[in-house]
Amino acid sequence: MTFQELQPKVTEITLNTTLSRDEKLLSICQLLSNSIDYYNWVGFYFANKETKTLHLGPYVGAATDHTVIPFGKGICGQVAVSNENFVVPDVAAQDNYIACSFTVKSEIVVPLFVNGENIGQIDIDSHIIDPFTKDDEQFLEFVNKEIAKLY
Repeated sequence: MTFQELQPKVTEITLNTTLSRDEKLLSICQLLSNSIDYYNWVGFYFANKETKTLHLGPYVGAATDHTVIPFGKGICGQVAVSNENFVVPDVAAQDNYIACSFTVKSEIVVPLFVNGENIGQIDIDSHIIDPFTKDDEQFLEFVNKEIAKLY
């Protein structure tokens, strides 16, 4: 399924009044994981500004020990500080990468803004080296804009 075909499905999930916010987030994770073959782990982290930590939210994929990530640590922690997308074509080449699994070869993290504030991020791991393009970034920015409407 193309990103264009997925956009209305994402919007449909966010508008579903029978689902809680976490159920909507999980449904979006499932949709992305099931629809894009190189999205092998899809999840959300949410910021606690007081403790300067990210906390794992809904996700699909292999279980992770990284349920709390300090700001600045790993790719997700760096995005919490930089407020910018971070595409990692090859995680083995990253100094500040937190290894989740030996199967993870690349990662993309896109911040989630609500009223101009970075409240979290969508994090996607792939078992393929360098699969993410500008189209992935633009699509995930769209996804986060739709999710921002839930806050």
